[in-house]
Amino acid sequence: MAKKVVTFGEIMLRLAPEGYYRFVQATSYGATYGGGEANVAVSLANYGMDASFVTKLPAHEIGQAGVNALRQYGVDTSDIVRGGDRVGIYFLEKGASQRPSKVVYDRAGSSIATATTADFDWDKIFDGADWFHFTGITPALGDNVAAICLEACKAAKAKGITVSCDLNYRNKLWSKEKAGQVMGELCKYVDVCISNEEDANDVFGIKSEGTEVTAGELNKEGYKEVAQKLTDRFGFKKVAITLRTSISANDNRWAAMLYEDGQSYFSKEYLMHIVDRVGGGDSFGGGLIYACLNDYAPQDTIEFAVAASCLKHSVEGDFNMVSVDEVKKLAGGDASGRVQR
Repeated sequence: MAKKVVTFGEIMLRLAPEGYYRFVQATSYGATYGGGEANVAVSLANYGMDASFVTKLPAHEIGQAGVNALRQYGVDTSDIVRGGDRVGIYFLEKGASQRPSKVVYDRAGSSIATATTADFDWDKIFDGADWFHFTGITPALGDNVAAICLEACKAAKAKGITVSCDLNYRNKLWSKEKAGQVMGELCKYVDVCISNEEDANDVFGIKSEGTEVTAGELNKEGYKEVAQKLTDRFGFKKVAITLRTSISANDNRWAAMLYEDGQSYFSKEYLMHIVDRVGGGDSFGGGLIYACLNDYAPQDTIEFAVAASCLKHSVEGDFNMVSVDEVKKLAGGDASGRVQR
């Protein structure tokens, strides 16, 4: 029987101009759906896992369209609460060459942002679950949502469910001080911590010496120390850190490190030409959770997660629409991109 993973967060309507048009040039927008934890659930459903996404969405048609976007990939939406007034929106302008991508949020007052702890029965939601995943974006939506996250973490722990969290710091949602305070409390319940090059520093002030992200300089060895410090502080069983070297908006180097039982495991590095990088970190989280639940060895776990997220950068939209076989093929060394026939 497939392992069951529950994810909790906000799914938003994504509005993006065609191709590489700037917002000020746009005369029409493509509409898709996405959001951190929803993206993870879709990845896991595509890998054949029992994936459930929990949120609150309005009862109107735009809310239903968000539910339908998940259902078409086999995500369990039965615990989505209906109510509130609006679906959060984000606008995405795709960057190219030296011009970075831009995101503008229009999510204030969304259904999940106005939800309360009374909306969710975690005891029922976690029935039969093996894993619970959330990100730092969700508690950033408000003290009320942070309180829901805390209740969920406590309920998961009481049932012996593994808890993972992607720190995912967003400076447009809250300050570093507030993030450190709230995430510091939530991370007491976390078993598997996922971070990128900057998150641990932004949220907890834990930095890799010799790293200058904006200059494209990463001291990979320094991340062993970052993972060790995070583990010492919170008692994490595993820490996974993605390592992105940005050459330009279109071309990145992509790798990651898994820290477990005092040992560090580095993946191979990919040179990626990017089609759509939104959801890249979520696809890494989905790959990591899948590999952990299928008892992959640590080196195989980090290779699978990095290969999964490498492939996501070639897929339009937030969701990573790839199969286990495709990920395994890339992780196994076939990075040619040659036609499969």
